[in-house]
Parts: sequence; C-alpha cells; structure tokens
Amino acid sequence: MPELTPLLIADKVRKVYGSGDQSVVALDDFELTVYAGELVAVMGPSGSGKTTLLNCLSGLDDVDGGRVLVDGHDLFAMSDHERTEHRARSMGFVFQSYNLIPVFTAAENVELPLLLVGVGAAEARERALSMLGRVGLTDRAGHRPSELSGGEQQRVTVARALVARPAIVWADEPTGNLDTAMAGQIMDLLRQLNREDGQTIVLVTHDPVIGAAASRLIRMRDGGLVSDDVPVGVRG
Repeated sequence: MPELTPLLIADKVRKVYGSGDQSVVALDDFELTVYAGELVAVMGPSGSGKTTLLNCLSGLDDVDGGRVLVDGHDLFAMSDHERTEHRARSMGFVFQSYNLIPVFTAAENVELPLLLVGVGAAEARERALSMLGRVGLTDRAGHRPSELSGGEQQRVTVARALVARPAIVWADEPTGNLDTAMAGQIMDLLRQLNREDGQTIVLVTHDPVIGAAASRLIRMRDGGLVSDDVPVGVRG
C-alpha cells in the first residue's frame, strides 16, 4: 500500500458548460483525494464527466468553483503562465490519439518535454533513450511515428509522459485506439511503472478490464462520484 501522502486534492470542484436554461453541470461539487503512488482508474457512462474531470484536475480547463491542489499548489490561484509552467514540470499526459509530432523521431518526441523546461540537449537525449529502453523501444528510437505501430506509438507517448519524472501522469483513454492484446500490454506497462517507480497515475477508461487492473476505481455519473473502491481483481 502506498504511503498515504495526499498528492492531489479536489475540493468541491464545479464545472458548468453554457448558461441559463442551456447550462449543463459537468462536475457537481466533485471531491477527490489521490495519494502519492496510486494508480487510479476513472470510469462512467458517456457524458458522465470523466474527461472533464481529468481536464479540470490537470488545469487544462478552468473551473467554475472549488479548488484543485496538486503537490500542495493551488492550480487556480496561479496565473495562466504559472499554471502552464507547473503543468510542464509536474505533470505528464497520455492521450488516446498519441499527439506525437510526426516529423520528430521517437527519441525527439520523448526528449521534447525536457528541452522545454531547460534540460541540456545531451542530458535530454540520454534520458529520452533511457526511457525508451524502459518501455521496450530502444531499437525504435530513430523511427518517426508513421513508421511505428499503434502500440509502439502509445509506448512513445508513455515514455514522453514519464521522462521528466512528473508528480502525476494523466491518461485519457490510453488504450482506446488499440486492440485488446496491445491494450493489455500498455496497461501492464503502466502498472509496472506505477509499481517499480511509485509513479502516480490517474487514467480515464471505458474498458472494465483496464479499470479492474488499477489499484483504485472511481465511478462517475452525471458529474458526481458514484463509488470509490479497490477493484475485486486487485484485492488481497
């Protein structure tokens, strides 16, 4: 069991789209605490607010009420510039659509977050190659995304998210574009990095198999929390 150190605190977070009669409450005074070293899956039906939650808790979207603290920092007490800087240094992101730069090699994609926060070129390349080794892509470091399979591209995305050693990694449907076998491999990789490095990961998924593989499962409906539990598959 990870040490119970709160890393993320969502305190009555509210997000509303539209206004007046057309308004939709996407997050309704949502409260959540994530502890350092957890692997948390967020599930719920379409429209339940899963991706909105991830975007608000990571500071990608503004909120209409409440507070979000990450590693002791109140995201929405920061200026936009401060929040962007904090996100670059403290967070990693894994998206369903990979979001790799097509003209960059795998190594260049992975080292980019390091270069953006001022790490020297030689160290950035060394750390990128090391991280690609961790995800089993040492021999693909010089290939561009178009030369990689979907599973390999997602491994590059995972390497890019982790290379700066962020406090927390957010993953939005990280296996959504992959077949069942490859999805299982990506989830195994995330579990391994969580277990071996103590990497805190929060992932949104619609796949019950992926959800059951997490150490904690959050279920949402209509912008609210329905349940918060340890999946049956990882108990004991």
